[in-house]
Amino acid sequence: MSPEQYMSAHEGNLGGYLKIRFIAGERDLVTAEMRTTRHHLTLGGRVHGGAIMAFADAVAAYGTVINLPSPEHSPTTLASKTNFFAAGMGKRLRAEARPVHIGRSTMVWETRIFGSESRCIALVVQTQMILSPPLMADAITKHSPKPRRIRQ
Repeated sequence: MSPEQYMSAHEGNLGGYLKIRFIAGERDLVTAEMRTTRHHLTLGGRVHGGAIMAFADAVAAYGTVINLPSPEHSPTTLASKTNFFAAGMGKRLRAEARPVHIGRSTMVWETRIFGSESRCIALVVQTQMILSPPLMADAITKHSPKPRRIRQ
C-alpha cells in the first residue's frame, strides 16, 4: 500500500487531524512528517508529548500494515515505550521507523522523531499485534455495547 493510498484510506482520522504526511513506505523503513500547528502545542509553545507519541504510533502502524501477511489482517498497538531527549519545536517534525522484529503475531518497530534542526527528540519502541480476520470480528462483538432498552 503506497503512502498516498494509506493516507486516503485514513482520511478524516487521527492521522489527518494531526497533519501527518507519509513520505515513503517500504518493508524496512517508513518516513513521515507532521506539520505542527497551535493544536499540537503546550502552553509553553512546545509540541505536546502526546502528539509526538501519536505520530510515532501512526508511523509504526503503517510499517506494520506494509508487512501484514494479507489485507484481511490488521494491526493494533500492544505496547509502547517513549524516551524524550529534547522538546519538539518548529513547523515540522520528521519520523523514521524501522522494524526490529517482524513475526507472524507481532512486530516491533523503533521510531525516531526529529525536530526542526534534525536533532533526535524522541525514540519510541512499539509492539504491534497482528489481528487475523476472525479475531477482529470477535473483538468487535465482545467490546461493542449492548443495546439498552429505554424505560418510559
